[in-house]
Amino acid sequence: MDNKSIYQFNIHKLNGEEISLSEYKNKVLLIVNTASQCGFTPQLKDLAALKADFAGKDFEILAFPSNDFGGQEPLDGEAIAVFCENYGANYPIFQKTRVRGPYAHPLYQFFADKKENGNIRSVPRWNFHKFLINREGHVVDFYYPFTKPNSSKVRRKIDRLLTSATDQ
Repeated sequence: MDNKSIYQFNIHKLNGEEISLSEYKNKVLLIVNTASQCGFTPQLKDLAALKADFAGKDFEILAFPSNDFGGQEPLDGEAIAVFCENYGANYPIFQKTRVRGPYAHPLYQFFADKKENGNIRSVPRWNFHKFLINREGHVVDFYYPFTKPNSSKVRRKIDRLLTSATDQ
């Protein structure tokens, strides 16, 4: 397996079930660390709108709740799912995940190490940091929390990845 892809990592659904990110092969992904008590929390609704706009295309949003910033994710498990449903979440939400520091999930350690992922070095500085992944599972870009998921910059890049034969 390509060690520069995200497909080498396993993640846990809210119900505790472990899955491989390889289940998302051949899809363009936007991976976002989220929180229910953050100033950027309304982006949960923006993420749902973005997902709806790309419905029927090979696009998915993966949300990773994180309590790494100011204790802004006090919820766990089903409570996170219920909260996100209030914002119309139509994308998978995974177990609360550490996204920075020595105990960060291996996926987020991968994002932080350009030698590992081959393209970027990016550590979330706050909730709603976004990573864009191409169909081959390679990290191609990232966006800071203040960049809304449905901004034209993000949408154009997703559209380009979905329509190009070889992802850039």
